[in-house]
Amino acid sequence: MSDYKGSIARTAFAGKCPRCGEGKLYKSFLKVGDQCDVCGLDYGFIDSGDGPAPFVIMIVGFIATGGLLYTEFTYEPLVWLQAIIWAPVATLLCVAFLYWLKGALIAQQYQTKAEQGQRLDGPLAEVVNKAEAE
Repeated sequence: MSDYKGSIARTAFAGKCPRCGEGKLYKSFLKVGDQCDVCGLDYGFIDSGDGPAPFVIMIVGFIATGGLLYTEFTYEPLVWLQAIIWAPVATLLCVAFLYWLKGALIAQQYQTKAEQGQRLDGPLAEVVNKAEAE
C-alpha cells in the first residue's frame, strides 16, 4: 500500500481520511462522507456496521461502573445524585468512544482491504463442505 499515509490513530481520533490522513472522514457527527475532499478516496467501501457498539458497551460499562462504585463506597452520595452524575458521564463517554472506535474500524478496514465475505465455488468449496460435514 504505497499510497497509505494515514494512520489508525489519526483516523480514529481526528476523523481524518484513512488514506491521506488529511481530508474529513465524517460529513456530520457519525455520518461518513461520500469521498475525501483532499485525495478523492471514495468512501463507498466503508461498512463499520455495528462493529464499534460491543466495544463501546464493554469499555464504557467498565469505566462507568467502576466510577459509580468508587463514588458510592468513598462518598456515599444519594442515589439521585449518583444518577445525575453518572448518566451524563456515561452518555458522553459512549458518544466519544463510538466516534473513535468507528474511525479506528474504518481505518483498519481500509488498511487491510477487508471486504464482504463470499461463497466458495469450485474444488476448494468441496474441501470445505466435506470438512464441515464431518
